[in-house]
Amino acid sequence: MTNRERFQKTFSFQPVDRLPVIEWAGWWNLTIDNWHKQGLSEELVDANDIRDFFGQDSHRQMWIGPRGPSCPGSSSENPLVRDRQDYLNLKPYLYPSPAVNREHLKMCAKEQASGHSVVWLTLEGPFWYPRTLFGIEPHMTAFYDQADLMKEMNEDLQEWSIKCYEEFCSICVPDFMTFAEDMSYNHGPMIGKNLFEEFITPFYCRIVPVMRDKGTVVIVDTDGDVTHPISWYMEAGVQGFLPLERMAGVDVSAIRKEHPDVILLGAFDKTVMHLGEERMRMEFERLLPVMKQGGFIPSCDHQTPPAVSLDDYWLYMRLLREYCELAAK
Repeated sequence: MTNRERFQKTFSFQPVDRLPVIEWAGWWNLTIDNWHKQGLSEELVDANDIRDFFGQDSHRQMWIGPRGPSCPGSSSENPLVRDRQDYLNLKPYLYPSPAVNREHLKMCAKEQASGHSVVWLTLEGPFWYPRTLFGIEPHMTAFYDQADLMKEMNEDLQEWSIKCYEEFCSICVPDFMTFAEDMSYNHGPMIGKNLFEEFITPFYCRIVPVMRDKGTVVIVDTDGDVTHPISWYMEAGVQGFLPLERMAGVDVSAIRKEHPDVILLGAFDKTVMHLGEERMRMEFERLLPVMKQGGFIPSCDHQTPPAVSLDDYWLYMRLLREYCELAAK
């Protein structure tokens, strides 16, 4: 079974020879710096090279953002947009066309066609994107005092994202894609269902069918406790979620019980990765029943912390392979 077949069958709840062995997130710079001091080659800094070094299954992620290369930077102290005139002034720097690095994508398409790599596209979602323009606090108040502008931004984002996706598909149809959202925190979603249905649902109801019609699996990336809004996203057509952070109380068994067809990626508690084999095995045993059901690729529930030594990580990789094989039996 090729790497790509294994991903596709896992996502569609079909039998596999083993589950994919991946790390969905790149590694923190501090973690890599520590590993260099512990013996990892100084030449290994790129996430793809590190992934190959540990023998993980290949995936090629491309994050395509709606800000052009000459777009000004922003910070919480200096947001890019305060009102509609700011947004209109900024628009010449937004929504680049063409958006895709065609030569790089052609290389990825060859790896995909051979079955060696899975191609993963990331776009920005309708909660994430306005926040990057308004800043964190003004974004939250904009749901109330600049609602029309928020909707205009997301309608523009929606149309550009569809064009971007179609441009991408002219070379290579992504096997799966993620919308960057980060709409949740440790105690649940940052907005209620009424605001979600007014501002977020229309975006997904328009764009998700375009992607699913071409066979791309649509996943939302939101940190924190996503348990409650999973149903909101799924009603709009979203199929899966990552990273399913354990520290935020996310329980994949409970999620799968409530949503039997949801696709899950992540969920391994990063805070136990430096605590030895027994504790890591306990965590894999927690996840194993859902792993056996399909539609779930276990991985660290966010970036590997710097406290995890190189030896710790080798142990984690050995156990990950073991349980990915065990789940398929």
